[in-house]
This record gives sequence, C-alpha cells and structure tokens, in this order.
Amino acid sequence: MAETVDEAVDLAEVQPPTTGLCLCEQYVRVTEGGALTAARWLGRADQEAAEGDAAAAMRAVLDDFPIRGRVVIGSAMEDSPLRAGDDIGAGGDTVDLALDPLEGRGVVARGGNGAMSMIAVGERGSLLELPDMYMRKLAVGPRARGSIDLLKSMGENVQAIADAFGRRPNDITTIVLDRPRHHDLIEEIRAAGARIKLIQDGTVTASISAAIRGTNDHLAVGIGGTRQAIMSAAALRCLGGELQAQLWPTSRREIEEAHELGIEDPMRVFTTEELAPGEVIVVATGVSNGDLLRGVRFLTDSARTHSIVMCTRCNWVRFIDGVHFFARERREEVRLLGY
Repeated sequence: MAETVDEAVDLAEVQPPTTGLCLCEQYVRVTEGGALTAARWLGRADQEAAEGDAAAAMRAVLDDFPIRGRVVIGSAMEDSPLRAGDDIGAGGDTVDLALDPLEGRGVVARGGNGAMSMIAVGERGSLLELPDMYMRKLAVGPRARGSIDLLKSMGENVQAIADAFGRRPNDITTIVLDRPRHHDLIEEIRAAGARIKLIQDGTVTASISAAIRGTNDHLAVGIGGTRQAIMSAAALRCLGGELQAQLWPTSRREIEEAHELGIEDPMRVFTTEELAPGEVIVVATGVSNGDLLRGVRFLTDSARTHSIVMCTRCNWVRFIDGVHFFARERREEVRLLGY
C-alpha cells in the first residue's frame, strides 16, 4: 500500500485496550486499497469490473495482514476473490470479516455520490449468520436510540424521533432506497410529515449517515439485504446508534433457510447487539463524494482518500485523510485538507 499522511480527529474519549494491540487503524489500508481501485471506474457504466477490482485490491492487502480471518460476508460476485467461507490473512488474531468492496456499486457505474469501500471485523462467531435474503430495517443515531419500534407505524416512529431531537416531524429527514417495493413506505413517511431523501444504492452508508450529526439525516428505513443489515449493525454499535431488523422472506424456501440456521420465528425482530455482538471494528473509505466521506481525488502523482475508522474496543471514531504517492520521486507538495 502507498505511503500515507493521516490527519485524525477523535469523536469519542479515547480508552485504549488494556491488553494486546488493536489493529483497528491498520484496517484502513484494506478499504483504501479498494477505494483507490474502484474510483478509477467512476461513471464508466461497469459495476461488475469496479467491484471485482476493488475486491482484488482488498484481498491483496488482507493476504499479508496479521490475522487468521474467515470471510462470513463477502462479495456477491461469483468469481470474487472475497467469497464467504474463504480463509484469509498471514496468521495472527482469529477474526470474522464482513466485506463490501463497493457499497453502492451502481452509484459508481453511474458516476453518482456516496459510494464506499467497507470492512467490518469481529471476534470469531460475533457476526450473526443469516440467510441471504431481504430484511426490513430501521436505523437511528444515539439521540433517538430507544425511541424506535419496527413493529409500530412510520407515523409513530417519526414522531418519536422528532420528540427525541426536540423537533417537529417535518424537520426529520428519512433516507429510503428508491425501489418499487418501498412505494407504500414512502407514502407512509409523507403522511407522517417527514422529509424524504431517496437514494439509488448504499443502505449501509445511509445507516451510518443517520447516526452521525452534521449530515442532517435522522432515520434510515426500508427493505434491503441481510448482509447490509449486519454491517450496518456493526457500525451502529460503534456509533452508539440503534438498528432493528426483521427477516422479509419472499418464498417458503427462504423461511426454511432461516429455520436451518436456528431462526424458529422468521418474524423475530433482531436488535443491534444480536446482529453484531462482541467487540467490532468498522472501517470505510469514500469512493465518490458523499455527505459522510469525500471520494478519491486523483492528483498529478498521488491520490487523496477520506476514511472513517470505528472501534468498540478502543472506544473511538476517527476520520483519516490520507495522501497516497504513486512514485518515490514527487513533483507535488502535500496540501492541507480543503486546499
């Protein structure tokens, strides 16, 4: 990986682990590699190539990483180098990995905003195993934690979130994936009086955005994949937010798959802690510009990345601005962020 210059901002009181060395800051090398590669495909209408190259770049870093990792959530592409069940790493701590080389790959193909490269890391067995199917999800930040209930109406949830923020319902912004399956949900949100931000891809990004102040997002809701639900839960564990999720089977076979994994009640509502228990690390690097992270910016002989590192063990959230040089002999100077 290229040489970096990091600028870190702590958003929580730093409490270093009492034993052992936490590798949370090192995992940014993995997502930076994926983002730098995927960003080359921005707007080129080839989401498969973008995700495939990002996965290969992440795999190259992880192969030399000091872990004994098992991929529990990987790329959905058939020939991806990051498939669920793969063992990865050069030896060390035993961990489970949830990987999304390109969260929002359709966004990159269209040249849109908000795509990221992501990784979630947990102790072995700490990331819940769920069948690959849809889930209905509701995600909020720390201010509204304890106020939401997935089994209640959108009107009740929007009002509860507004009360938690000391605002009116029409001050609340809800993020929803723009899909036909959300037509009724969108009408419910409109009836509740909340504002709506429709997105084309990136439900994990939406959950993180709802949990960080300054994005002006307060709630992420909708039906998405189980893979995204687990990664969102891990991120919200780090951010102090809350996610509730419920399986949304579309066939009897999917119900049977849930039973095979020990989920007797397919209508059960999973909590944040159930989806991602134990100590977790979540790292993301922006591929294209978004409300949360800046995308990769290519310069004369370098590139700049913007990442977020979250860790429950170290009890911090850290933003990292990195400059990656492509050659030892440099023709340009390092610039402060914003210049």
